[in-house]
Amino acid sequence: MEKKVILITGASSGIGYNTAKELALQGHTVYAAARRTEMMEPLKEFGVCTMAMDVTREDTMAAGVQKVLEEHGRIDVLVNNAGYGYFGAIETVSMEEARRQIEVNVFGLARLTQLVLPHMRANHGGRIINTASVAGRICLAYGGWYHVSKYSVEAFSDALRIEAKPFGIDVVLIEPGAIRTDWGIIAADHLLESSKGTVYEESAGREAALMHRYYRSGLFSGPEAVTRCICRAVNSRRPRCRYNPGRGAGLLLFWHAILPARVWDAVNRIAVGMK
Repeated sequence: MEKKVILITGASSGIGYNTAKELALQGHTVYAAARRTEMMEPLKEFGVCTMAMDVTREDTMAAGVQKVLEEHGRIDVLVNNAGYGYFGAIETVSMEEARRQIEVNVFGLARLTQLVLPHMRANHGGRIINTASVAGRICLAYGGWYHVSKYSVEAFSDALRIEAKPFGIDVVLIEPGAIRTDWGIIAADHLLESSKGTVYEESAGREAALMHRYYRSGLFSGPEAVTRCICRAVNSRRPRCRYNPGRGAGLLLFWHAILPARVWDAVNRIAVGMK
């Protein structure tokens, strides 16, 4: 297996942390980036290089890319994993919060990709792996602004895949289903916060309760399911364009594809007790 120089964002916990560790154990040179560098300290014992990076600040992204290039002369793989979910009704989530979610989940990913692409082209190859979600292909109640961000990642990646291929650069989408991490708990707490005192409070409370229960249960796959797919995308000679890790991800996409829109919508409403 060819050893690669890899930069991965959002590596302070969950999927990003697990993936940085596993790729380093496979012998790759891994740079793990996140805002909370103290949470990545344990990764150093596996040979992971850690760095501070905020994908809403260009100076930190440019400095991170430059550091890797100065130390190794190339970036073979960029794993755009940084992102978060802020749930709430379209009406009640503030525009400030909506913009921040899109800034982190879309524009941060896009700008870091722009910074890395010229160096991959100069080396006549590379791989960009974007962590999207089944939420970029289906919509659920109270996830509107998060869905907007993930649908955008899908479109961005599809266009980039066409444009980058002539330069030997592969673009891969990782589209997990529900994964057992703190992401779901945080998103549920945001849902309660954004819906408090509004007409959506009752049904949003039901959805938040379901999210708390399921994300703490053993029903969902753990982050290692996503890590396995990212590692396949890194190591494969010819990676797939899309991977759908996580229990139930494929089934969810299947039902969304075959059910009429009105039926899908009705199932969504029933699930959270909407009339």
